[in-house]
Amino acid sequence: MLAATPNAAPRAWASAPAPIRVLIADDSAVVRGLVARWITEAGFTVVGTAANGRIAIEMMARHDPDVVLLDIDMPELDGTEALPRMLAASPSLQVVMMSTLTTRNADISLKCLALGAVDYLAKPESNRGVTTSDAFRTELVERVRLFGAARARRRGPAAAPAVPGPVPPAQGPAPVPVRAPTSFSLRPKARAATAPRVLLVGASTGGPKAVGEMLEKIGAAALRRVPVLIVQHMPPIFTAVFAEHLATRTGLPAAEGKADERLEPGRIYVAPGGRHMGLSGGQGRDPVIRLDDGAPVNFCRPAVDVLFKDAAALFGAATVSVVLTGMGSDGTHGARALVEAGGAMLAQDEATSTVWGMPGSVAKAGLAHGVLPLSEIGPALRSLITGQVA
Repeated sequence: MLAATPNAAPRAWASAPAPIRVLIADDSAVVRGLVARWITEAGFTVVGTAANGRIAIEMMARHDPDVVLLDIDMPELDGTEALPRMLAASPSLQVVMMSTLTTRNADISLKCLALGAVDYLAKPESNRGVTTSDAFRTELVERVRLFGAARARRRGPAAAPAVPGPVPPAQGPAPVPVRAPTSFSLRPKARAATAPRVLLVGASTGGPKAVGEMLEKIGAAALRRVPVLIVQHMPPIFTAVFAEHLATRTGLPAAEGKADERLEPGRIYVAPGGRHMGLSGGQGRDPVIRLDDGAPVNFCRPAVDVLFKDAAALFGAATVSVVLTGMGSDGTHGARALVEAGGAMLAQDEATSTVWGMPGSVAKAGLAHGVLPLSEIGPALRSLITGQVA
């Protein structure tokens, strides 16, 4: 047996994870510089910065980034024009749209999600705001970490660094990391004795696209039987525009919920950004929308747990609920209250979730009656609402 050589390259190099590679496209030099510094300090690699979409596309061909942070408003070629070209060149590219918080930009951002962007970030309105906003920096870094990790894993291990000394013996191809299967148990399927009176939806990252697709597959005929209450983690302005998009997509009236508004079947109520949306009623009163500005729950406002817990108390077994793609675990405590009251609970599966945080938490807690691909959730909910087998 050969003695170990003190300066030999460690074996760990063969399985070193590939760094997350980021391209920043923004017409503001201040924003590009700040974001590049934050990305680098977080341990990621900035492969380039671009002042417009044309330059960004040229850089993509040279550097093959994992994540592109793409501003909407840029000269020559803006973000909306650059996005489809980027995805055509690299379908697995993770593109996060960035825009200031305006109704126009909210509308464009949601359209970009439908075109294939994975998420959006609301930028502070001024360069000074970008500089001083810890929340924006935290959200930006977290999204790069989240979306970059999945694509970087598919790159395989990083190339071995040049190391002086003996060449390591030939090893065959490094094994591709395989995610261990997630185990969870489903609650027994049981058809509720009480006809459903409300459909509850919780979602976060990846939710705008998933919610729209799911509602389309449920179909307007079934949706007209119940009020639909949605908590989608979004900033103010975005939620109002999101509701408009849902109205267009489903053909049903949809808007942000208003305080003391009575629930009507066939209407879609979206929790306003920055406010909790719950329900109040009882003692002979019809349930109405409840809004409050209380502290964040699960770091979120609006929070899914707030709506779910109120609905469990008011509607009991007459609830049909679903938790879709999203970061974190918001909705799990509320899901427990709903199923203990006899309601039906579905969760999106890992393979079709942008992020399997929220639905995964519900599934792993054993609170879901079904964990389904997004394409199957709509038909399953339609069956639960109508009482007819899908």
